[in-house]
Amino acid sequence: MCRNIKTLYNFSQPATEDEIRASALQFVRKLSGMNSPSKVTRVAEELLASLVTMAPPRNREAEAEKARARSALRFGSS
Repeated sequence: MCRNIKTLYNFSQPATEDEIRASALQFVRKLSGMNSPSKVTRVAEELLASLVTMAPPRNREAEAEKARARSALRFGSS
């Protein structure tokens, strides 16, 4: 799966429509090789709205910092 597709669910600030559209477009391109997501964005929005979790919402900045730390361990710091 493409590394650029990011988790959009369960953040204290919900994913924006642009983030959902970009993720859906990238997913469809990877999966089908087609460039147009057609109805995928709407379906992705419905999926995100239907998910239920008991976990507390995550913080985008904290998750980004964790990703940077994992990257530094994997590839070394610059």
